[in-house]
Amino acid sequence: MVKAGIIVIGSGIAALKTALEASKHKHVILITKSKIRHSNSYLAQGGIAAAISDRDRVSYHKKDTLEAGQRYNKEKAVEILVEEAPSVIAELIRSGMQFDHDHDGTLMLGMEGAHSERRILHSHGDSTGKYIMEHLIGCLKNSLITVVENAAAVELIIGKDDSCIGVKTLDKAGKLVTYHAERTVLATGGCGSLYHFTSNSQTVSGDGIALAFKAGAKVRDMEFIQFHPTLLFINGKAEGLVSEAVRGDGARLVTEMGRPIMEDVHAMKDLAPRHIVAQTIFSYLQRGEKVFLDISMIKDFKKRFPTVSSLCEKSGLDLKFGKIPVAPGNHFLMGGIEVDEWGRTSVPSLYAVGEVACTGVHGANRLASNSLLEGLVFGNALGQLLANMPARSIPEEKEQSKGSCHFTILPDLATLQEKLMNEAGIVRNEAGLTRLKDYLETFNIEKLLHMEVTGLSIKEITNINATIVAWLIAESALTRTESRGGHFRSDYPSEDDSQWLENSVILACTDVKNRVKGRRLYEYIEA
Repeated sequence: MVKAGIIVIGSGIAALKTALEASKHKHVILITKSKIRHSNSYLAQGGIAAAISDRDRVSYHKKDTLEAGQRYNKEKAVEILVEEAPSVIAELIRSGMQFDHDHDGTLMLGMEGAHSERRILHSHGDSTGKYIMEHLIGCLKNSLITVVENAAAVELIIGKDDSCIGVKTLDKAGKLVTYHAERTVLATGGCGSLYHFTSNSQTVSGDGIALAFKAGAKVRDMEFIQFHPTLLFINGKAEGLVSEAVRGDGARLVTEMGRPIMEDVHAMKDLAPRHIVAQTIFSYLQRGEKVFLDISMIKDFKKRFPTVSSLCEKSGLDLKFGKIPVAPGNHFLMGGIEVDEWGRTSVPSLYAVGEVACTGVHGANRLASNSLLEGLVFGNALGQLLANMPARSIPEEKEQSKGSCHFTILPDLATLQEKLMNEAGIVRNEAGLTRLKDYLETFNIEKLLHMEVTGLSIKEITNINATIVAWLIAESALTRTESRGGHFRSDYPSEDDSQWLENSVILACTDVKNRVKGRRLYEYIEA
């Protein structure tokens, strides 16, 4: 058994920022199931939003965030995000982070969908996430933080006082290691790789959400999933992200014949909120029409967007024709483990930050380039909180009865990906969601929540977690009988403010028995 003051599980921007701040006064161990550079943050092409220009205002950034989130955001969380943005950017620059500048040395600020001002900072064009992560990894190497790679978190440990006291991990060789800590932080990202089309790293499959849910933490808003409008789409496969910054620089979405598709859909046209653009593209694809991103008007495209250009060339696409075939795919989870603005979950001494957490900051649809910002702002706040918390005695582990590790073969990831994309994807309805939920419940969700997993392989545990998270998405999407932001129901195509603006779908492990097939209990819980 290994002991620490703070354990941080994950390796993205939120994990690193939390660990760096907490390590100023605490012994921190950072654990990741893959390598430190394998995260969504590292893949992020889009930039980071902050109201730092003379023309911009924090109030404008707040307004844009609330409008993109369909007014469902928690306003206090939004205020923290936008008010702290300029200072976290300034601190990054002071510590040596390089953002792109004009020829005269002025910071370049880009435009992206649903923003009212140019406020997006980039690094090396469309490699912003990579270079911020490399900067933080450099800081990590100069710290006293212990980094453990290739160790999958398989179970949170609960103490006799019902607090979280650490985590059990499994390495590739099957060795089980127990870590005890005063406080434990989940920063494991969302669940993008549960979908057939996704921009996410394949390691991001919802493990942290399942771990927290099984340990007693509440989850919220799992129906709100953002589908990025423009993934490179070659031969029926999504090959990677084509940054929204491409449309910010003037690219237009067109049919194969060159007809613009967003002209009469929204006042902001190609820079409309992501859910509107994604749904529009999806409608064309459903009719058998291909959609392209016309980049012919962007000068020096390869220089401006080296990551996108490299992706296209590796996929065999010749950019000289000036068109990139695109399709929407899972990009970001607005829901997750319910937390307050300090990252505290409903389980004492268990915290969550970044995409795995639901502060309510993104509402029903995240504003472009607020994700890296979220990791920095809330990671900074949580890290500082943990650094200054008094030491606590770690209680003994709580004895819990666990079910046998023998179980029916679960669906493999490919099967889940296909079913989620078809039934809980860009357009949903009661029939499809019910089919998905009924299918998932054949694997006995209640039993999976209380199964002894330490004798299983990482693949088997990943499948258990994926099945649980898929069920959380299906149940939440079925419960919310309206369309809002990233959640579109063709059978309830309008927003229903009277029923849903102030209400959330919040699920707890103890609720599951009332929600399985034949005994569904809908509870509308006030946010």
